Amino acid sequence: MMHAFRLAWAEMVLPILKRPKRLQVAALCYRDTPDGKRVLLITSRDTGRWIVPKGWPINGLDGPGAALQEAWEEAGVREADIESAPVGIFDYAKGLGEGLTMPVQAQVYLTRVKDLREDYPEAEQRKRAWFSPQEAAELVDEPDLQAILRAL
Repeated sequence: MMHAFRLAWAEMVLPILKRPKRLQVAALCYRDTPDGKRVLLITSRDTGRWIVPKGWPINGLDGPGAALQEAWEEAGVREADIESAPVGIFDYAKGLGEGLTMPVQAQVYLTRVKDLREDYPEAEQRKRAWFSPQEAAELVDEPDLQAILRAL
C-alpha cells in the first residue's frame, strides 16, 4: 500500500504542485496630479478586493498591448502611454472556484493614463478609484505588488 501511495504522489500529486506559474500581464495605471502620482485600482469581479487591471496574454499583442487592452476592458482606460518593459512582477493565486487556485505571475507595465471613459466593457461589474501609491499599496493583497506601488 505504501508503494502505491508513493507512486501516486510521484506521478500525480507532485507534478501538479510543481506546475509552472501561468503568465498574466497587468497595467499599473497612474496619472500625475499637483499632489503627486495617483494610481487607478479596480475591484475584482468575484471577491471585490482592490487589484490592478490584468489578464491573460492576447494573440497578436505584445505584453504592453495586452495589458492596455485589459486596462480598457476592466477600468475604462481608453488612451495611455505604456512602458515597453515591465516595471516588476508579482505572484498571486488566481481563484478558479470551489476553493481551487492556480499560481500566476503577473508582469506589471507602467501605464500613464491620458483618457479615461465612463462607459467601458466591465463598468457594471467593477468599481474603480484613484489612490496615492501608498494608499494603493495598503489596499492590495500581494506583497510584491505592494512593493512596486510603494516604489512608484
